[in-house]
Amino acid sequence: MRNRAAQLALLDRLAEQHAIAAAGGGAKYQQRHRERGRLPVRERIELLLDPDSPFLELSALAAWGTPFTVGATVVTGIGVVSGVEVVVIAHDPTVRGGAMNPYSLRKTLRALEIARVNRLPVVNLVESGGADLPTQADLFVPGGRIFHELTALSAAGVPTVALVFGNSTAGGAYVPGMCDHAVLVDRQAKVFLGGPPLVKMATGEDADDEGLGGADMHSRVSGLSDHFAVDERDALRLGREILTRINWRKLGPPPRGLPEEPRYDPDEILGIVSADTKVPFDPREILARTVDGSDFDEYKPLYGTSLVTGWAQVHGYPVGVLANHRGVLFGEESRKATEFILLANQTDTPLVFLQNTTGYMVGTSYEQAGIVKDGAKMINAVANSTVPHLTINMASSFGAGNYGMSGRAFDPRLMFAWPGAKLAVMGAAQLAGVLSIVGRASAASQGRAFDEEADAARTAAVEAQIEAESDSFYVTARLYDDGIVDPRDTRDVLGMSLSAVHSTTVEGRRGFGVFRM
Repeated sequence: MRNRAAQLALLDRLAEQHAIAAAGGGAKYQQRHRERGRLPVRERIELLLDPDSPFLELSALAAWGTPFTVGATVVTGIGVVSGVEVVVIAHDPTVRGGAMNPYSLRKTLRALEIARVNRLPVVNLVESGGADLPTQADLFVPGGRIFHELTALSAAGVPTVALVFGNSTAGGAYVPGMCDHAVLVDRQAKVFLGGPPLVKMATGEDADDEGLGGADMHSRVSGLSDHFAVDERDALRLGREILTRINWRKLGPPPRGLPEEPRYDPDEILGIVSADTKVPFDPREILARTVDGSDFDEYKPLYGTSLVTGWAQVHGYPVGVLANHRGVLFGEESRKATEFILLANQTDTPLVFLQNTTGYMVGTSYEQAGIVKDGAKMINAVANSTVPHLTINMASSFGAGNYGMSGRAFDPRLMFAWPGAKLAVMGAAQLAGVLSIVGRASAASQGRAFDEEADAARTAAVEAQIEAESDSFYVTARLYDDGIVDPRDTRDVLGMSLSAVHSTTVEGRRGFGVFRM
């Protein structure tokens, strides 16, 4: 009951922040937006997607804990439009006119990266005032990457669509300009490099919005617009129509028949996950409530037992699973993981990493036994594996264990966290303790007295800092993962992710055999 209560409290906290993100600029600006005859961003997305189809929202809490609005003025995610899985990037104009801040940029670039790596078409729902000018120093140079990604997608034959509902000015004008398909809404779309005030200052010309960049002008004169929409619903209809005509085919294999629900209730996961992240739990209990039919074929169950490895299916897709059990990765676990990853690549099987690790084992006997070499083998295998990786931080992801378990630096196709998860170089108490030991040794070497009172204050401050910075909300706010998910939804999140990654080829690395170690 204690575990369940702790998880429910975390989920309440998560729901509260999701509600703040969904509110955008707040009731006042939502009402003003509607009074102008415009749809809120999430209604636009709902009308774009196929009825009753799921939407896997990404980076929902971007910018949490910063001066910027939770959600970072843009909604991104993976959904189905006219039967095609796409990445949706939609501005929220109720937040500072949809202006882009540094977190908006990170969120947009991550969505475009997901589209490129997984070969997913992109639909942009555009209504943005451009850059948030006070933060332009952090936007101008990296912001050009948006245009790079859009053109790279087009060059790779991945369709990109822009539905323009309002402002798309200055650099933002290049979004519809660089997409394969552009739909502009009459009397709302404004696509120009410079608005009337800038034109007046630069050239002395008196111009108006419609003549400079309205939908009618771009449809009749400039040719920028491919489709003229009479209103927002018409634009969304046209967007859906475009997706029906792209003749899209997935390159990865389909699921193996209909999925079988787990034999155990996923709701029970809340009682399995420890309230205290220092207390381990058996990931087999999580898998029994996540994989198809609760059928898990374990690999090397008696060897390297603090890492559980094996084969399963999720929503009909075959997967290999690596899941931490008792936290620490020893040499045996590292070698076991390396072999397993090689086997998955031999059979073109995607890998799911369930993180709950304090890192690789330290100590004289372990160093002498070659833990650095064994850990390096595992990290090497993760880095060079070419099958899709999906990663979920269940509880803890510390030190190089984060790398060995396919953390963000190792480019998992998608990565999520549970609300109680922690991520840092090490636990708060350990890190503060290390600094205390170093300080004490430094004082001894200099022959000066060690200030116990100052050390205690410093230790408390460091622990508080690391606790805050390792918190799942702090981590997801900075886009070190793709979002926090309800543990009970893990199966469906993995299923949607697996479907998305199968839009491109699923092929393991070739050219070497399986090393027996």
